[in-house]
Amino acid sequence: MSEHILVDRRGDVLVMSLNRPDRLNAAPPAMFVELREALADLAGARAVLIRGEGRGFCSGADVALGALSADDPGEATFAALTTGYNPTLEAIASLAVPVVTAVRGPAAGIGCSLALSGDFCIASDTAYFLQAFVNIGLVPDGGATWMLPRLIGRARAAEMMMLGERVPASKAHDWGMIHQVVHDDMLDARSLALAERLAAGPTVALGLMRRAVHRAMETDYAAALLAEAEAQRAARGTADAREGGQAFLQKRAPGFTGA
Repeated sequence: MSEHILVDRRGDVLVMSLNRPDRLNAAPPAMFVELREALADLAGARAVLIRGEGRGFCSGADVALGALSADDPGEATFAALTTGYNPTLEAIASLAVPVVTAVRGPAAGIGCSLALSGDFCIASDTAYFLQAFVNIGLVPDGGATWMLPRLIGRARAAEMMMLGERVPASKAHDWGMIHQVVHDDMLDARSLALAERLAAGPTVALGLMRRAVHRAMETDYAAALLAEAEAQRAARGTADAREGGQAFLQKRAPGFTGA
């Protein structure tokens, strides 16, 4: 049984909610371990939605339960990242189904990395994204130094990380960091609707797409072309591809099953 998250199945969507609203979902390493365990068995789910209970998505790592009380804070932080937080972010990146994140209030530190780990990040107009490590003499973690320059460019990544100022949802959208900004009272419905739309799509092809995008960010053009060709070969053999082709010829909407 999970202590720090709630897991709910909405049709073909697996909804995972960070559940420490009294602390704006500040995340101890155990919360990320629970997320990883929940993701290990999708049980046929065809999309994942990650959200936060209460007023915030995630206000960052819970330092009150972590490194500050350790005899060697540096080693404790390293252990928390390499055994708790980072493996979960890697697990999200390697999932074979699409991921939507729904953000209201703060997405700070490791919470910012988690919010941006989705294929689609939808934010409410109350949301903001924050890399405040510089304010306490630390460096960004959770993959932020890899992710942010690729999402928004070097100059804006430096602004976020070296100045440590909040980036409101509207600015994050203008920068191309997130998918959409909606009114706060529409966030839950809009994010679930997007996850349901993705869950109704050609699951194998969508999983191949997200993996190809991640791979392309790390490889050269020729390698990306080859990876695309390999993914297309795999997708071409699916039942969804056959259904999609028949639906196109018959001028009707396809009925994808995820196979």
